Amino acid sequence: MEQYKGKEQESAGVDELEDSGCKLVLYNDDVHTFDYVIKALVDICRHTTEQAEQCAVLVHCYGKCIVKTGGYSDLLPMHTALLNKQLTSELVEG
Repeated sequence: MEQYKGKEQESAGVDELEDSGCKLVLYNDDVHTFDYVIKALVDICRHTTEQAEQCAVLVHCYGKCIVKTGGYSDLLPMHTALLNKQLTSELVEG
């Protein structure tokens, strides 16, 4: 049985996405150096140098790494900043 979704229910879905946990995933590219990626993670995601180094190694070895978790509204500016630095990232729900 299909239930009708009104506009109120649709907008509630957007609010839930913003409040639910999201993941910021960084992908490997064969262009940027470790130092460039590490500096970006420290500057943008507020990682310690050690955290940024570990993420850079994971990205290199596995092709991707979850570099930050949190709410959509918190991660969106970080995602945009990584893209502006020509790094490949994605916001994933859950």
